[in-house]
Amino acid sequence: MTHIFPDTLFADHRYAVLGLGRNGSPAAIALAQMGASVQAWDDSEQARNGLLALIARQPADIQNRLTLAPPETFDGFSALVLSPGIPHILPAPHPAAARARAAGIPVLSDAELLFQAVRKAGSKARFAGITGTNGKSTTTTLLAYILEQAGMPVAAGGNLGPAALSLPLLPDNGVYVLEMSSYMLERLESMHFDVACLLNLTPDHLDRHDGMSGYTEAKKQIFKGQTQNDLAVVGIEDNFCRAVIDELRTKNCNCITISGNPDEPQADIFADGKILRRKTEKLASAGPALPGSHNAQNAAAAWAMAEFLGVNPDVIRQCLSSFAGLPHRQKIVVQHQGVTFIDDSKATNADATARALDCYENLIWIAGGIAKEGGIDSLSSYFPRIRHAFLIGRDAEKLAETLRAHQVPFTVAGTLDKAVPAAFAEAKSSLTPVVLLSPACASFDQFSGFEARGLYFQQLAQALTNPSVSQPGESI
Repeated sequence: MTHIFPDTLFADHRYAVLGLGRNGSPAAIALAQMGASVQAWDDSEQARNGLLALIARQPADIQNRLTLAPPETFDGFSALVLSPGIPHILPAPHPAAARARAAGIPVLSDAELLFQAVRKAGSKARFAGITGTNGKSTTTTLLAYILEQAGMPVAAGGNLGPAALSLPLLPDNGVYVLEMSSYMLERLESMHFDVACLLNLTPDHLDRHDGMSGYTEAKKQIFKGQTQNDLAVVGIEDNFCRAVIDELRTKNCNCITISGNPDEPQADIFADGKILRRKTEKLASAGPALPGSHNAQNAAAAWAMAEFLGVNPDVIRQCLSSFAGLPHRQKIVVQHQGVTFIDDSKATNADATARALDCYENLIWIAGGIAKEGGIDSLSSYFPRIRHAFLIGRDAEKLAETLRAHQVPFTVAGTLDKAVPAAFAEAKSSLTPVVLLSPACASFDQFSGFEARGLYFQQLAQALTNPSVSQPGESI
């Protein structure tokens, strides 16, 4: 059973909310509903109009607590709630964030304020946090699914799905399952996770965190304040995470290590193929929606957290088998004339794409967009699996240079609507069973996000293989 936060919870607080996207607008409305005075702003007129539409649907007393204006001064404010994508330190702080910090005003994430609200409302609901460069969304969704099937009150969101402050108030036996980005983790104050997981660390968002050491420090905040009564779950398949687990152990934290690799039997829970093991004990088998060693690690993380939270092992086993998976994470779109189209649009960096390429011995690859630092050089060990690559997006030529150097056949297609039919034709002529969209790049050059990119790929594949489906419009 869920409850509504008291409407006087933050009656003595005043918040500035900057950035009115997926996190900011729900935060502004929720804080006003809890009694706070809120001043909100976004440089985008469209975003401001979106908030105005939400405000218009609120009762008059809540409307009166909301002001749409840029924060010129932070006198009297309790905190600045800053959209995760807006920097407050690096690579250059937003001017409003710089003024807030100079005035000694905390710059917080909406997840921090959710935690404060839950505790201020008197609920003892537990918090589970999941972070890592890759696998966060699958693990968050899988854990929430397990808890739901176990009959626990659960609310999931954060960096995935609903914004943190749009989640309901849970009772004492409830669990909040939050996907936490590095941007959110660097803006915590008092938030404490009863169980927290760091899946992996590979270079990402380095300009925001001043390199890998800063990125690691941000991710480590998920374990902030943990004691022996809590649980830290850490993957041990990369050197950065191994260093984190060593540090946690020096602090006498309660730790469990996980791995999706049978060559890491020193992990407390590891995978032998799709079988999860604890030493020699067989725990469970990952289902069809969890392919590859990376998903085996996600399953191991979910097992460790769910077990700590009190879920019966039989329930966990059943859920690992029946889990349906997430959109745009190695989802089979359609199978036609011996070719399987797979949507892995969520793979926005090379490490995520490596996890997909590892699952297929022989494939046609569609990749491209806005390349991350390092491009696709790290994928060279998988290049022998690629019969032909079709490149799209802004940095197609940058990816082409790498493929050319490794003698991987490729075509610069430019857009998905050209790449998908060409990939299908190549797959049929070369008897290649898989066409994989796993871009290894961000999507914002041609799409509003990875979701839109994946949906467009699905539409193209379905139209190509089913004449009754009309061709979609252009991607840009």
